[in-house]
Amino acid sequence: MAGTELTSAEYIKHHLTNLTFGNHPEHGWMLAHSAQEATEMGFWAIHVDTVLWSIGLATFFSFYFLKAAQKATAGVPTGLQNFVELLVDFVNDSVRGSFSGRNDLVAPLALTIFCWVFLMNLMDLVPVDLVPWLFSLAGVHYMKIVPTTDPNTTFALALGVFALIIFYSIRIKGVGGFVGELTGMPFQTDNMLLKPFTTLVNLVLEGVNLLAKPISLSLRLFGNMYAGEMIFILIALMYGGGWLIGIFGGALQFVWAVFHILVITLQAFIFMTLTIVYLDMAHAEHH
Repeated sequence: MAGTELTSAEYIKHHLTNLTFGNHPEHGWMLAHSAQEATEMGFWAIHVDTVLWSIGLATFFSFYFLKAAQKATAGVPTGLQNFVELLVDFVNDSVRGSFSGRNDLVAPLALTIFCWVFLMNLMDLVPVDLVPWLFSLAGVHYMKIVPTTDPNTTFALALGVFALIIFYSIRIKGVGGFVGELTGMPFQTDNMLLKPFTTLVNLVLEGVNLLAKPISLSLRLFGNMYAGEMIFILIALMYGGGWLIGIFGGALQFVWAVFHILVITLQAFIFMTLTIVYLDMAHAEHH
């Protein structure tokens, strides 16, 4: 594919383009047949592959965890039950170490985030040409199978966490307490002339700090996974350079895949841990 049908630049662009559905200014509602058509569809276009793979992996995760829960036994556990219990214990330990409040939602949320993000990241280990080639046989032009290489996915996850931060900040501290937290620190004064100035400065500083949370969450995950996918694509280009370079590319791809397993797991863990920490901060009352 890289060496015969497409130039290197076209190959890279093809693999980084989502299967997009939207309202094209000239052709109406349709699946985009090129990156240019996808761009012309505007902001409200849908990345079909991102949505389908995200939902599919969430369904896969939910199905097997539900299956483990239904077949759980106090006797000799099955391999699936052992695996699920290991994950649950791991997440519980993380929550106990980072969350000081009391909230029954945090541990299930952390477990869901870790498993879902890990599975979406794990798709990066599938050979870059395999799935797009299979879908091309059915006439599908584009197919990106790693949802976390799409900023729409990572920003959606981060905004969900951000909504929970705001919700629990107001629920625990009240509207006045939440606003006071944004305007009353870090600078404090009893001077009524300086009070408006310090309030404004505090609001700017704390507002930036608050908004930085979802942005950092989303961009960290997206940047690492996008870079990993790009490296796999660049290595795949080597297969079109002759058998000797192809063998070297295969060895290089194996080494990068082994290393990338660490990146995949670490990014899921970081997203989960930061979610727990941010929710802990939302539950903490400042006096």
